[in-house]
Amino acid sequence: MQLINTTPPVIRLNTVDNVGVATRAVPEGLPLGVDECVARHNIDAGHKVALIPLAEGDNVIKYGQVIGRASREIAVGEHVHTHNVAMLERDTALEGFEPFPRTQVSDSGRTFMGYHRPNGQVGTRNYIGILSTVNCSATVAKVAAERLNADGEIAALGFDGVVPITHGSGCAMNTESEGFAFLERVIAGYARHPNFAHVVIIGLGCETNQVKQLVEKSGLEDAARLAYFNIQQVGGTRASIQMACDKVLDMARSHERDERRPAPLHHLSVALQCGGSDGYSGITANPALGHAADLIVRHGGSAILSETPEIYGAEHLLLDRAVNVDVARKLLARIAWWKHYTEINGAELNNNPSPGNKAGGLSTILEKSLGAVAKGGASSLNDVLEYAEPLKVPGFNFMDSPGYDPVSVTGQIASGATLVCFTTGRGSVSGFKPAPCLKLATNTHMYETMHEDMDLNCGAIIDGEVSVEEMGEAIFERIVAVASGDASASESLGYGSNEFVPWMVGAIT
Repeated sequence: MQLINTTPPVIRLNTVDNVGVATRAVPEGLPLGVDECVARHNIDAGHKVALIPLAEGDNVIKYGQVIGRASREIAVGEHVHTHNVAMLERDTALEGFEPFPRTQVSDSGRTFMGYHRPNGQVGTRNYIGILSTVNCSATVAKVAAERLNADGEIAALGFDGVVPITHGSGCAMNTESEGFAFLERVIAGYARHPNFAHVVIIGLGCETNQVKQLVEKSGLEDAARLAYFNIQQVGGTRASIQMACDKVLDMARSHERDERRPAPLHHLSVALQCGGSDGYSGITANPALGHAADLIVRHGGSAILSETPEIYGAEHLLLDRAVNVDVARKLLARIAWWKHYTEINGAELNNNPSPGNKAGGLSTILEKSLGAVAKGGASSLNDVLEYAEPLKVPGFNFMDSPGYDPVSVTGQIASGATLVCFTTGRGSVSGFKPAPCLKLATNTHMYETMHEDMDLNCGAIIDGEVSVEEMGEAIFERIVAVASGDASASESLGYGSNEFVPWMVGAIT
């Protein structure tokens, strides 16, 4: 606490910024420690305060970037937030585009202890999955998984457990729609995921999302690691539960016990995610995770950033890092899709900051996006993926998704992420089996309040204890340790079986 009290009450993040960020709650009348400014109001921790007078229409600048415009005159020392900041639309074009040099990989010899699969992939966990194609088969999948986990044989055979992957859709869908394509890609991505040693897929039999068609279309017909059936063809619920258990045990018993072995870091794929963001997110945890992501990329691994609405207004920072014009065009195409999608649904992209985000000090989607993009570090943008599309190009990738965390992470895991890093300022308690999830706190207060749910306290940056780079290196080392078998906080608390949420787009008929 001594370090917190000696940190300036307000910090300017960039020399050109005209607002500062409160490092703690600032009472009215307190000198801010920047340019002899004095607080005109009580300012909550993580919120912004004006460092110079702003006229109506002036740009509000944070991180050295425009985050909005003053909607009225703002005096020095005044609280700057949604009541006096308006959204600013950006026009992004590719005129004068220049390719960004691809980030070079250095072979350091660093390894993690992973599970080597016959197809050359390496997992960070050794689960068995029971997947449902439709909500009608979800109960069978859950009961079978519970029975197998309670029996104990699966654990005795060296597996981490059986995970039911269930959802509330799969029928009454247009098979030519985007939503149906997303669902197929998600289930196929989980079925081939390296954190699953074996998979059983269960359908009902009459649903739109037919299991046999899904398996054949997705190239999943590997009888050694995958089995599938329909409840209606087996004889009902009890028979299906028994068949699921039998198939899992047959596969588990018939293969050699999997043991962790060293694997180069190029086999790691890390999902970069944030939720419950606050005014510190773009200052502490997000840039620190970005530094860790750069380290993963430089070791040959991959990092997947997502949540398209949460890069809106900051997409120019990613476009500047695209390795070629095709990658840049793919990113702009996803932004254009989202503008159309929100418009036809009577919304706008600036609706994205949640009440919790705003309570934490974020005023506009531009401000939130600039902080969110920091999770992507500074590596070259090697590819842009559609939702749940398999990762093809190693390195830093962007995957299209909504800003809703469970939907976004579901897509990242389906794309191949074997570990999730999740920054949070308000406090998140989710997990995402089969991938372990690291929780990175943006501020010390929340970390101390919810320490059992957090893995690392990035609030130490604002407290003056460590630099962004030092915290990024600590995150990198923790990624390697958890990939090698250390339990994350969310895993130790049992999270991860309820966060599979495919993106539902289109009419349900």
